[in-house]
Amino acid sequence: MKILAIDDQQLVLLPLQKRLTDLGYEVVIETDANQAISVYNTFNPDLVIVDINMPGVSGLDIVKYVRNSKNGDTPIMVLSGNTEDKVITEGFDLGINDYMKKPLSLNEISARVKRLIGQPDVVSTNDTTGDGVIQHRCVGVVIPCYDEEERLLSKEFTDYISTNTGYHLCFVNDGSKDDTLRVLNDLRKGREDFITVYDCEKNGGKAEAVRLGMLHMAKHDDLDYIGFLDADLSTDLRDFDDLVKTIETTDFKIVSGSRISRMGANITKESARKIISMTINFIIRKILGMDFKDTQCGAKIFSKDVIELSFREKFVTQWIFDVEIFKRMTLHFGTETAKNYICEQPLKRWIHADGSKLSMKDSVKIVGQLAQIAWVYRGKKSNDKTVKASRVKA
Repeated sequence: MKILAIDDQQLVLLPLQKRLTDLGYEVVIETDANQAISVYNTFNPDLVIVDINMPGVSGLDIVKYVRNSKNGDTPIMVLSGNTEDKVITEGFDLGINDYMKKPLSLNEISARVKRLIGQPDVVSTNDTTGDGVIQHRCVGVVIPCYDEEERLLSKEFTDYISTNTGYHLCFVNDGSKDDTLRVLNDLRKGREDFITVYDCEKNGGKAEAVRLGMLHMAKHDDLDYIGFLDADLSTDLRDFDDLVKTIETTDFKIVSGSRISRMGANITKESARKIISMTINFIIRKILGMDFKDTQCGAKIFSKDVIELSFREKFVTQWIFDVEIFKRMTLHFGTETAKNYICEQPLKRWIHADGSKLSMKDSVKIVGQLAQIAWVYRGKKSNDKTVKASRVKA
């Protein structure tokens, strides 16, 4: 039994294809709606699964085409994040058989498919007992890596993308001197659709590694949000997913993790480091004119429409580029508007990992870098839409 699944986001289609193939169906996926029409004519599927909101040709256009074709009675299921009653009603008026709203579990999708077209004659022996959820957003995550051969928690990353759909990880090798690049390429093998390795031949520092990775991932049209995360996973992947849930359900353009202790949170930090952090944070609040508790947490998620603004120009500093990101937001939108676009969300779990490369001496140097930021951006006026960075140098 043959199924044609159409969605402009490949990260949605891949887990769906795997699950249905494991159940014994023959599944073809297509991200281009125009190409999907050609595939439909040659593949002659027993079921069409289609998204609604696609560029150019919409899902409803696909429905109209199928219903007017020679196999006009082919069952059609819509799998979409569009929950408008008007759209759903139009879909049924056009003759769809089922409408599934994202997010939706793969188990439920499988059950609905079986109800519509039945069970394949030859059932696969692959294990399909595990469940996953088809999300209505796709997320890119940039992970900067420098000499992480011994510390990289490969299994945690691979386990996460295997159980959480809609994620694409981009590991940036920042000119590592050890065997990090080999470790990353091994990690990517067999997961090329979910993992990218971006190799920088020369070490440029964390700020530049993150910047290049973010701009690289912004070229992926199927991603809704892009963020970055430390390779040592001092921020838990589950917490990062919480940041994603916040940005997709609000009007925030940036959601930043915060390591501020709260009741029930498992957050550990060395006391001396904490004192220095508080001093630095006081200076940062003065520079930004915003009451941030923790700008330097290595977990942040961005709406794609502010990626170019935040990362186009090189950063002045290597470690506290986060402050520059927020400064660029305030200059572009104005301080008051920027406050409404940036959310600081406390983490449930955060641990200062052993082997972190930022020493206490380095922390003191940050004060000087803050002064550098204040100097470079001193002549810029709030709400400067062009955010000229002629004074910003690598």
